Amino acid sequence: MTTLDMREPTFLVLTALADGKKHGYALIGEADKLSNGRVKLKVGTLYAALDRLQSHGLVASAGEEVVDGRLRRYYELTDAGAEQLAHEAARLESNAQQARARLRMRPAPRFVAGAHA
Repeated sequence: MTTLDMREPTFLVLTALADGKKHGYALIGEADKLSNGRVKLKVGTLYAALDRLQSHGLVASAGEEVVDGRLRRYYELTDAGAEQLAHEAARLESNAQQARARLRMRPAPRFVAGAHA
């Protein structure tokens, strides 16, 4: 498997698709929810990312429908996408574990009278 250099928006899109197919605006809402509002995907950015993820075989088109006169395209995670997401989640968890371990080794800050933060 070739690993993709994954930025947070891509990770969130793949995570949003992990529990089933979704259309573009649902993905935007899920990314916002999953990131606690930190990541606000723009429509153009999302569809460029989806095109790139499709070209890498990580997501696939999962149909379309017309809702209120607008075309709604659905996407789903492929097996390769699920594998890539699992790899990235493990990498992030390993990095977080290392950071927490090193923070535990850090000496406690000393209080200095009269010092301001």
